[in-house]
Amino acid sequence: MSGTKRHFADQAPLARLGALVRRRLDADPHIYRLPTARAELYAIGGFLAPDECARLIAMIDDVARPSAVFDPESQNRYRTSHSGDVDPNDSFVRMIERRLGDLTGIDLAWGETVQGQRYEPGQEFRGHHDWFNIAAGYWPEEVRRGGQRSWTAMVYLNDVDEGGETQFPKLEISITPQAGALLVWNNALPDGSPNPDVLHAALPVVRGVKYVVTKWFRTRAWS
Repeated sequence: MSGTKRHFADQAPLARLGALVRRRLDADPHIYRLPTARAELYAIGGFLAPDECARLIAMIDDVARPSAVFDPESQNRYRTSHSGDVDPNDSFVRMIERRLGDLTGIDLAWGETVQGQRYEPGQEFRGHHDWFNIAAGYWPEEVRRGGQRSWTAMVYLNDVDEGGETQFPKLEISITPQAGALLVWNNALPDGSPNPDVLHAALPVVRGVKYVVTKWFRTRAWS
């Protein structure tokens, strides 16, 4: 079976998962849906407490290395941060993951390992999509590892003195980091196809340091 056929086979489960998470988030009065009809993008303030943010920041500092991308040839052009996977067996990390699972309703077995990212002055992650390009050389391996990415969950761990916004240029939305705040978005359209409008960038930090943790969910169990 070709990568393209496998991709289209993911559309139905992506659509089903999108509907499940959408219903769950829309029903929670504490969750704010950002004002755009072109993407499903949600914000939750105070998802993590200050002490939890501080603990994750320390864990990121322990594992942070120059960030990698799926296309190594473009590495130096658009991702200049430091990042690393936090220990998935740590009980504190597992507790945070369970809260994400409770919030979204997504089976935690479908989630990638939580990744921490640190941005120092001048560092950025230029415009990109979290969903996978099915024409890329890495796609057959990602099919085996859990298929297309469905939802992204990203938590800001600190306020930033200046810069470091998360920008969705096609949606004309820019979000300023706020310690403990969670962003959640669907990488697919309601029909399960990848949404081109969720292109996003981590703008350069001007002053201070920016810390975030991100968990990406797949279409089925991740390995």
